[in-house]
Amino acid sequence: MRVAVLMGGKSSEREISLLSGRAVCQALIKKGLEVMPLDVADSNLEETIVKKDIDVAFIALHGKYGEDGTIQALLEKLNIPYTGSGIKASRIAFDKVRAKEIFLKKGIRTPDFYVLEEGDEISSGHIDVPLVVKPAREGSAIGVSIVREKKELREAIFRAKKYDSKVLIERYIEGKEITVGILDGEALPVVEIHSKRDFFDFEAKYSAELHEFIIPAPLEKEIYYKFQEISFQSHSALGCSGFSRVDLILSGGKPYVLEVNTIPGLTEVSLFPAAARAAGIVFPELCQKIVNIALRDKFRI
Repeated sequence: MRVAVLMGGKSSEREISLLSGRAVCQALIKKGLEVMPLDVADSNLEETIVKKDIDVAFIALHGKYGEDGTIQALLEKLNIPYTGSGIKASRIAFDKVRAKEIFLKKGIRTPDFYVLEEGDEISSGHIDVPLVVKPAREGSAIGVSIVREKKELREAIFRAKKYDSKVLIERYIEGKEITVGILDGEALPVVEIHSKRDFFDFEAKYSAELHEFIIPAPLEKEIYYKFQEISFQSHSALGCSGFSRVDLILSGGKPYVLEVNTIPGLTEVSLFPAAARAAGIVFPELCQKIVNIALRDKFRI
């Protein structure tokens, strides 16, 4: 079987994507597959993919062009099976505002929010702090700020707008940071995140010394299973398939869904592989399983 591992690209998460892609390549080689790493920054990507005559594409792209449905559309055009969610689900999940609107329609609890479109102005006098300000379409906590004083709001919006014209302003929920991986329709063990930063930001995500994962999360049984249930509901509500990672906050005994990541990090310090290991799925086996799911479920929404 010839597997192309798509990585790199031109997004702000390029370096992390390269780390994920290289880890996936090594894992699939261990499983005896013929692996071709492809950096999608190549301007002749479509031509390159056609020439390689691949059987399946493993998408290890984070951020724009990888998680927003762009690469999925190209692969479907070429009739090549690929890992993860389809075009529509990828587009929805990548846009945090669209995802939150669906969560609300489905009765899934998510923090209250306000959307700032290009050209919109907002007065700090009309918004209560603390808040979280983030680009609506970006990943790895890039461009995210926690605003604890109203005077910080304008700078936070400016920072977010560097990455996207649409900005999500969300009510800050004090509580435990929780994440749940979904793999082939089942929830993986619940993970509690302890970050040594103000929150689980970009630096904390990819620096082992700045975070600690507790697996399984030390929660009451009822709350633990509730997190798995609501994570699967969130994954399904957006039409996701194959695998994903759902980020949540536990506050006042209640789960609040923040977002669904359709292509979670696959580096040595990433959450999704750590949760899989806790379920007895070592990394090479995890990558092989993701490939098998892609071949089985070629058509998505």
